[in-house]
Amino acid sequence: MTKKKKKKKKHFIQHFQFKKCSWQSIKHFEGKTSFGMSVFNLSNAIMGSGILGLSYAMSNTGIVLFLILLTCIACLSSYSIHLLLRSAGIVGIRAYEQLGLRAFGHPGKILAAVIITLHNIGAMSSYLFIVKYELPLVIQAFLGQTSTSEDWFMNGNYLIIIVSVCIILPLALMKHLGYLGYTSGFSLTCMVFFLSSVIYKRFNIACPLEAFGNFSVNSTIPEDTCTAKFFTINQETAYTIPILAFAFVCHPEVLPIYTELRNPTKRRMQNIGNLSILGMFVMYLLTAIFGYFTFYENTEAELLHTYSKVDPLDTLILCVRLAVLVAVTLTVPVVLFPIRRALLQLLFPEKPFHWIRHIAIAVCLLFAVNLLVILVPNIRDIFGIIGATTAPSLIFILPGLFYIRIVPKDQEPMSSRPKVQAACFTALGFIFMTMSLTFIVLDWMSGVKRSGGGH
Repeated sequence: MTKKKKKKKKHFIQHFQFKKCSWQSIKHFEGKTSFGMSVFNLSNAIMGSGILGLSYAMSNTGIVLFLILLTCIACLSSYSIHLLLRSAGIVGIRAYEQLGLRAFGHPGKILAAVIITLHNIGAMSSYLFIVKYELPLVIQAFLGQTSTSEDWFMNGNYLIIIVSVCIILPLALMKHLGYLGYTSGFSLTCMVFFLSSVIYKRFNIACPLEAFGNFSVNSTIPEDTCTAKFFTINQETAYTIPILAFAFVCHPEVLPIYTELRNPTKRRMQNIGNLSILGMFVMYLLTAIFGYFTFYENTEAELLHTYSKVDPLDTLILCVRLAVLVAVTLTVPVVLFPIRRALLQLLFPEKPFHWIRHIAIAVCLLFAVNLLVILVPNIRDIFGIIGATTAPSLIFILPGLFYIRIVPKDQEPMSSRPKVQAACFTALGFIFMTMSLTFIVLDWMSGVKRSGGGH
């Protein structure tokens, strides 16, 4: 009996010393980012190019099914943040890769770093693809030209290099993520302007569209062309689910933002996550509804492209294009931070901050992404694979597995309700991944190029 008590006491002292050491290592860095700036940063990490494809998703699911899917994914994303914060609080770790190390050893750390890197490189590529294809159109409209020219400043490849060097790189070289809160706030303001314009255009564009496509005068228009559908199932319906899930991935950024939060507590960070997800949920829903109610079944995968078919030189849509370009450009540095953090954890563990490593990784990442966007003409299939594998891994699988492995069994046995919920959550991620990959393979086999959105 005495030996058991001594053993228990020894285990308690070791556990206490480990937690004390872990929390001291966290408190070594004092967070300086306010609650509001943290909400801006996380909201900006959630928001991505996928917002341009949500109206298209609604046109292929119907209003009711879209609302159900969007609500479920938003709630699951919030629960996933809870699992991450709970796991981080147990062991005193606030890095996604270190949670992988704590849960599964070095292979877990490598797996987490690779998934984060692949996902965020895909996201950065989607943003630069928008710059590549939209910025020449903006310049063309400003010059009053109706057709493209061969001038160098109309070449998207040159433009993304200029934008990367002059705007993205200086922001990416900042030492702390918190300083990007100001650019995040400006980026979100641009997207609010985009949403306002979508709402305004809903009441200024007649349906059926008078200038849509190359319809002949005698072409008959179906009666349900301008009728909203509440529930729709078609060939594209299941393919829109990965788009919605990809639109809420922000989990690699949660722990870095938590680290730099002033007066950090789990409840405070969870409130930041909930508020950010709620704000993006409302923004996504309004954009999808008013975009869909403008074009109905004529909604294209990229909403701005649909507007350009009505009036290519529309001044308001030109300003919206410019706002979206600014928003996605300023989002790239926020997404680059967790990639650099993952690579530092993987290649230089326990090394102090050094400017040369900080700068070199940012330059190499931007060079690789620019090369990818320039050389790959159609990256849609690559995004499909990345979105179907990394998105469920980051939202469902890894947070659930971390929680099961990290939370001690003496606190919560495997048969306890939280552990069972985490296990079901992980299983849901595997189901989602299998389903998404199946639809992508079927899409390739059928030879039909379906349109998808990025994060």
